[in-house]
Amino acid sequence: MTTSPALDVPTLRHLIAGGQVPRLIDVRTPAEFETAHIPGSRNVPLDLLREHRDELREHLDGPVVLVCRSGQRAGQAERILAGAGLPDLRVLAGGITGWRAEHGPVTTGRPRWELERQVRLVAGGIVLAAVLASTVAEPVKWVAAFIGAGLAVAALTDTCAMGMVLARLPYNRGPRTDLARVVTALGADRR
Repeated sequence: MTTSPALDVPTLRHLIAGGQVPRLIDVRTPAEFETAHIPGSRNVPLDLLREHRDELREHLDGPVVLVCRSGQRAGQAERILAGAGLPDLRVLAGGITGWRAEHGPVTTGRPRWELERQVRLVAGGIVLAAVLASTVAEPVKWVAAFIGAGLAVAALTDTCAMGMVLARLPYNRGPRTDLARVVTALGADRR
């Protein structure tokens, strides 16, 4: 399955300024979305999209631009929705990070650390603690090896088990986002 070329920030801004606003679907966690998002975008977290892709397909007509932090999760969402038969999909190159770097307008809310930063903190903290603990109990070094292996697998598979676990913590949940709310919001966009 081939993916569509990414849509760059200047092109998206040009489309929006010209009144040709595509559906903007932000696949980050609700907390990340609440922190900062492109005005007019809708939050459909990747795990919700993955679980309910067929139901969501019925509500995603016309061109759709998928947004995440940097483009990785949006790329996963594109593959999922393309597999469900949605034809007109693009990923915002650079994600919200690229959008903000080019001074695109954002709606902001309660600031939170991005999921990737949380993963770095937790993984680094576990490795540091394991290395320090291994000076007293040598076998603890294998905890650090396990985390290193997990990070390598995450890079190779473009998935992150630690990130998926952290996304479920109350800190990352943000406003409640379920299928009914997403469908209602998508339906409101059609009016």
